Amino acid sequence: MRIVFMGSAEIACATLTMLMEWPAVTVVGVVAQPDRRVGRKLQLAPCPAKEHAAALGVEIFTPERVNTPDAIAHIQSWVPDVGVVMAYGQILRPTLLSVPRLGFLNIHTSLLPRYRGAAPIQRAIANGDAKTGVSVMQMDAGMDTGDVLAMASTGIGESETAGELHNRLSVMGADLMKAVLINLMAGSAVRQPQSDRGITYAPRLEKQEGQIDWTQPARCLYNQVRGFNPWPCCYCRFDAGKSGVQVLRVLEARCLSGGYGLPGEILGDRNGCFVVACGEGALELVLVQAQGKSVMDGKAFLQGRRLVPGTVLG
Repeated sequence: MRIVFMGSAEIACATLTMLMEWPAVTVVGVVAQPDRRVGRKLQLAPCPAKEHAAALGVEIFTPERVNTPDAIAHIQSWVPDVGVVMAYGQILRPTLLSVPRLGFLNIHTSLLPRYRGAAPIQRAIANGDAKTGVSVMQMDAGMDTGDVLAMASTGIGESETAGELHNRLSVMGADLMKAVLINLMAGSAVRQPQSDRGITYAPRLEKQEGQIDWTQPARCLYNQVRGFNPWPCCYCRFDAGKSGVQVLRVLEARCLSGGYGLPGEILGDRNGCFVVACGEGALELVLVQAQGKSVMDGKAFLQGRRLVPGTVLG
């Protein structure tokens, strides 16, 4: 079976590795996003999947717009039987979807129809879900609306971050796609239309969503800290004296009962730990990072900055 693989983000790499190492299929080409300028120096850099594909020695195609006639003709020249997609980053239009004789299969990191959209992993954790999973669907013109060929579920750990769950679902997605392709080659794959009940959406994350609203319950903020780690990361603001108001990123927290203070107020009598009152309960800031500084223990940060109990964070 001849496969064209389309992916850009790091989460796609496990599936590409699986396909490249599987003798039953041939990856005829990889389509990835073009190089982008990143970092403070705005240097051009390849996306993770392109870099991984180059290391594996497969042909790579990086069109700025994948639905143009020239881009479609390029993919047609590979004569693929099926397309495999994971975290590619562009919408595939019907003309492109019809190129492989078996269409395109997409790995989506949620249990569809829950969390259609760009950020299902982060939204599931931030919303306090107890489980999630991966789905393999037949792509159509809608946004994550295609028929489902297989799903696999997994629990979300009590302290699991989006980064940690991302890594687990990457492997689960690769395994599930292999199972689907085996069924497809055997002629036993079954497509199941998605339910019209339980549809939710997971829009792309915005940086400002990480700002902590201390009026929210501690449990809600705890889930957001996990769900937005490693990006956009939750943050608040504090008065750094002569340096002015600075941003403090919160990378790890612990949910506590009994806040007994104004939302955002640093609480005393907590064994020196960095504990902040919330709308309900309190949050211990376990790992934090101030502007231009390294990640450090919250307790040490609190002592070093001399932020006394009663100080209210923004």
